[in-house]
Amino acid sequence: MTTPKKWNVLSPPPLEFINSHPELPSAVAQLLWNRNLRTQKQIDEFLNPDYSQDIHDPYLFQDMEKATDIIFKAIAKDENIVVHGDYDADGVCSSAIIITALRKLGAKNVGVFIPHRETDGYGLNSRTVELLHSQKTNLIITCDCGVSNAPEIALAKKYKIKVIVTDHHSVPAKLPKADAIIHPLVKGEPYPDKGLCGGGVAFKLVQGLLKKYSRSHNSLPDGQTFEGFEKWMLDLAAIASIGDMVPLVGESRTITKYGLTVINKTRNIGLKKLLIVSGLADENGQPKRGAYDSYSMSFQVIPRLNAAGRMDHANTAFALLMAQNEKEAENLAAQLDKNNVDRRKLTEQYVSEARKQIKETKQQDNPVLFVIGKDWPTGILGLISGKIKDDYYKPAIVMGETEKEINGSGRSIKEFSLIAAMQGMPEMFYKFGGHPQACGFTLADKGKLEEFKTRLIAKAAEQTATVDLTPQITVDAEVELDEVNWKLYDLLQKFEPFGQANEEPKYVSRALTVTAIEPVGQDGKHLRLMVKHNSHLIKKTIGFGLGDANRCAENWKECLKPGDKIDMVYSIGVNEWNGNRELQLTIEDIKRV
Repeated sequence: MTTPKKWNVLSPPPLEFINSHPELPSAVAQLLWNRNLRTQKQIDEFLNPDYSQDIHDPYLFQDMEKATDIIFKAIAKDENIVVHGDYDADGVCSSAIIITALRKLGAKNVGVFIPHRETDGYGLNSRTVELLHSQKTNLIITCDCGVSNAPEIALAKKYKIKVIVTDHHSVPAKLPKADAIIHPLVKGEPYPDKGLCGGGVAFKLVQGLLKKYSRSHNSLPDGQTFEGFEKWMLDLAAIASIGDMVPLVGESRTITKYGLTVINKTRNIGLKKLLIVSGLADENGQPKRGAYDSYSMSFQVIPRLNAAGRMDHANTAFALLMAQNEKEAENLAAQLDKNNVDRRKLTEQYVSEARKQIKETKQQDNPVLFVIGKDWPTGILGLISGKIKDDYYKPAIVMGETEKEINGSGRSIKEFSLIAAMQGMPEMFYKFGGHPQACGFTLADKGKLEEFKTRLIAKAAEQTATVDLTPQITVDAEVELDEVNWKLYDLLQKFEPFGQANEEPKYVSRALTVTAIEPVGQDGKHLRLMVKHNSHLIKKTIGFGLGDANRCAENWKECLKPGDKIDMVYSIGVNEWNGNRELQLTIEDIKRV
């Protein structure tokens, strides 16, 4: 049963600000204020990003000149170039972006290495370096990894292999001695946008290559324009940005906004087939329900790309994005769809076991929750820890134990940085990496498990001792339910793409009357509520998981009845079926009045 949430309703903006935008509903004016968009210039840039103005020069990266020089020399000498990616959607898209560009620029000997999550782990490892050396590799370009691989890169340099790192993960105290590092967070890096994902950084490298090539050529080798090729790459950069949940503000917002437009008319055969099997496109590849958005990418496309690396090997997802014929792409998309179905079933099974383990070990009051299972697949540990973190609003570490080692994945709350805590005890790990709210690791020794748990609990207890850890929902505004209409919805679409630092707006309406209750979905775990406010107008709402007594603070399915009064926090969306289209409110939380 989840902990009841505290509703943090943001204060309304000054009346002067509302009056200065008479054309906007007050709820929209409040959204602008909440996002610190106070001047007309800021508002225009946010609501109407301009690709020509809001995308930075790639050569603002301090090592961009060095990196592009190395790559063009390797192309000129027909050297063997290997792009080393990662096994999630960000890493796979990054790899596809760079390899597509290298081939377009005339590189003849380009390969890819996507690590296997179980046998290779995250990032470079020494076995991979040895393998690439045996294959006479001259240049390794990492994407979405590499900044934490100092020993492995040192080994590559020993073998005279040049290494370019493109990454965005937390920067360790000791940087690898690569030939060039393209990373927005490296100390002293002047690049202005610090929030790029791995695909965003890969896209900047491609921009750098195109810009340098254009200094001596009027077009690409096949006659395509530089601008045209660059913009067709935005579909994968957008998917990477949404998939890795980076802040969708600044340059990342512009990349994603334009990238979603490209996705709607993508030329990528594999992506088209994936949109079809996801149910987002018809058999001709045309969007079924209007334009694609960040939500459809997050819940339909990206899980299928990620499922490859979770259930088998991410090579399948990479091959799909690089596919050149329809039949191959169709088969690969079908495989990813099956992987995703299997992933969902397996995750549900192990999440249930994890919840049971926490209750049996009576960890509920601990500052960090730990779950461990024999031979639990590494690919779904992060999904399980995310569910547990959401259940209890506490950092959660989920581990899989084999005969030889213990691998783990963690998800954290915003009040506690997992990666910072782990960087304070590196001797605990064979390898580790991640972000403040997500990490992956392999323990240095299975015997260190209890010490690791004790030390992490102590760090979390110390850092959160004075923090209110009641889970909160940030609510953008309180509105009358009858204000929710198509005009408001259309204005909200200007705030897309939603994501980190630009969350989908949530509203609260109070003293609503429940007119009907209908359990829906498997085992009635979801509830459809019909509600009204101060008029006869009835609004349809859907509460995902609201009918699951094991997940809710109250057993709403049993205790809620028509005529009851509730306060409701919700987001505003659209429900489409059989050509019909209606507004639908998605419930975030409810409370009795």
